[in-house]
Amino acid sequence: MTTRKIRFSSLLLLVFVLLPATGVQAADSTTVETLLASDTPPDGVVFEIATADDDALEWAIPIVRRDAARLRKQFPGLDIAVVTHGEEQFGLQKQGKNAVPALQSMARSLVEDDGIELHVCGTFAGWRGLSAEDFPDFIDVAAEGPAQVNMYRELGYVVVLVRKDDDDEYDM
Repeated sequence: MTTRKIRFSSLLLLVFVLLPATGVQAADSTTVETLLASDTPPDGVVFEIATADDDALEWAIPIVRRDAARLRKQFPGLDIAVVTHGEEQFGLQKQGKNAVPALQSMARSLVEDDGIELHVCGTFAGWRGLSAEDFPDFIDVAAEGPAQVNMYRELGYVVVLVRKDDDDEYDM
């Protein structure tokens, strides 16, 4: 098997393994607009990002920052986290062909300036031969991205799925 077929097979396996969980997550997710329409703050919000787009964090992080600011304006002190567990997470590597320094800078600002927890999927990273040491220290490498989302859900956090069409500026 070629490396390309192995990668495709791994990605296909990931899709089938996570497909049932994704259906549950979609049913249990909400929108920022719905949260803002409420007078009661949630216990916390976890933004979930999982795409097959290598460059997705370039448009997703600005959406998260904008929406986090809107939520915290209405609900000061709201706990917010981000879990990224698709192809996009690999742009956060410290080095290598997928590393994007500008993206790492945006992510660092999300964590350090905005106080938002940031997690990547350790299982998916492991399938690429990567470990926690391959990501900057400000990023938590969770054992499994979907399990991390579920952990937040169990803590009472509301899940918000980040989609490209969440901002007209990024529509295709």
